Amino acid sequence: MHAPHAVPHFPHRLAPFDLRTTPLLRTDVLVIGAGVAGAAAALHAADAGAEVLLLSKSDLTDTNTAWAQGGIAVVTLAEDSIEAHIADTLRVGAGVAAPDVVRQVVGAAEAAVAWLQRLGTRFDRGGDDGTYDVSREGGHSHARVVHANGDATGQEIQRALAATLQAHPRITVLPHVFVRDLVLQDGRCVGALCVQDGHELAVETGATVVATGGTGQIYRETTNPTGASGDGHALCFRAGARMTECEFVQFHPTTLYIAGASRFLISEVVRGAGAVLRDRTGERFMAAAHPMAELAPRDVVSRAILDRMVATNDTHVYLDLSTVSGDPRERFPSIARICATFDLDLAKDPIPVRPGAHYFVGGAATDLDGRTSVAGLFAVGEAAASGLHGANRLASNSLLEGAVIGRRAGLAAAAECGTPAPGLPRIGDGPPIAAAPPRLLHDDLLYSLKSLMWRQVGLRRDADGLADARARIAFWHHYLARAPLRDPRVCQLANMLTVAALVTGAALTRRESRGTHFRSDFPNRDDDGFCRGILLERAGDGGIRATLGPVRAPTDRVPA
Repeated sequence: MHAPHAVPHFPHRLAPFDLRTTPLLRTDVLVIGAGVAGAAAALHAADAGAEVLLLSKSDLTDTNTAWAQGGIAVVTLAEDSIEAHIADTLRVGAGVAAPDVVRQVVGAAEAAVAWLQRLGTRFDRGGDDGTYDVSREGGHSHARVVHANGDATGQEIQRALAATLQAHPRITVLPHVFVRDLVLQDGRCVGALCVQDGHELAVETGATVVATGGTGQIYRETTNPTGASGDGHALCFRAGARMTECEFVQFHPTTLYIAGASRFLISEVVRGAGAVLRDRTGERFMAAAHPMAELAPRDVVSRAILDRMVATNDTHVYLDLSTVSGDPRERFPSIARICATFDLDLAKDPIPVRPGAHYFVGGAATDLDGRTSVAGLFAVGEAAASGLHGANRLASNSLLEGAVIGRRAGLAAAAECGTPAPGLPRIGDGPPIAAAPPRLLHDDLLYSLKSLMWRQVGLRRDADGLADARARIAFWHHYLARAPLRDPRVCQLANMLTVAALVTGAALTRRESRGTHFRSDFPNRDDDGFCRGILLERAGDGGIRATLGPVRAPTDRVPA
């Protein structure tokens, strides 16, 4: 039975503001987020002469980028080619990736890796010739993943980026700032309303770049850090930006699963090195599920694991590293350290794993320079849908996308910030606060949302489950909106409900199965009806308007 308020309605702003009593900062370019995409945008905008203000919800070292284990995809081997990397990206994108975007991003990979190295990133080298040590991951036809410290690539990249950001004379970094709303004037994004140490702060800017990372925390099982709550997706949507591909949520197949323990990603590099998946009886099952076995695309491996869990009535499967050459504790030191805290020895103990929400493919629809449909507003990285990934992300293409399109967005924002802007309005309205606000059990609502998304909007979906989920999300948002939305913790929960509604609405609209999106009631791919994007926009009444984008050629069948 569906709850009342079965259709969600979202305000254009979480709370009102009054600049007569709010401190105001001015900058040329505002960047929200400090991962590889946001850092690239900030650094290139500043190098182009713009004054940049970078806001981070937490420390500069606590980003989605810092959690990335595998690496960054770039062609280095003689037997590999840019054309092969393009073809792999289009094939995994399941027909809806944009070939021009794929070609531009993949073609810029070598320059992006060289830039990160100049900033101080220490990538692993192999042999006496000093060439990059590369690994192969799922969906790739060749070994082309450059990594650092074995399985801690993101940490090393983030270390170099943070140091460079803090040293740049035209970049001001403010950590621990929560961006509550974007502000528009005459249809243009002109700034943001923020909360810092419990106090409101306004920022006026010529151009805004949203680079807030992922949304994995809307799911009960996730590899994402606690800050990955989809704030940037919700900011862009409330500002009127067109969203797309929000139904495509990539689940990583192998998340360490021990009841009561924090989830931890077991990198795909482990399977690339020869590790295999087995069920509780010891049977290896991926060879029968896909020709690429453990190196099949992530959605295939994730669903195969889920099927095996159901078939064996178990909560997980096992990753067996006994087939990896050499000592796995030396090859994967970060994973070995984490597993050792649970008395698991990689050299002899299989690792209990299950899928977890990992990467949000969709976001604000952008061009190659990160421009959204709202003037003055850019989005990059996981907050954006650039067209690179289509219906599924090829492993280790995300750090690449962040560096390449982050650079382009930073340069475009720096060029645009000279355009005369109308400035921030003095007073802005927001949803009224109820005379008797509901008592909110924050943690209970948060857990209910995460559990609902995992059960009904996860690896397997159907119309009844999605419709019920949409109704429940709408009801929860209805009473949450009646509470004072000034506390960042409550605002973050509102953002999570918004993103959950976007995922659910898009999944209901896409009546087929493609890439990471699987509908058990429509299990087949339908190129005639759905070889296109699902566009989501905020309607005038605050609802979500879903429309089908233009028909595309099925790009995974186009020769590279």
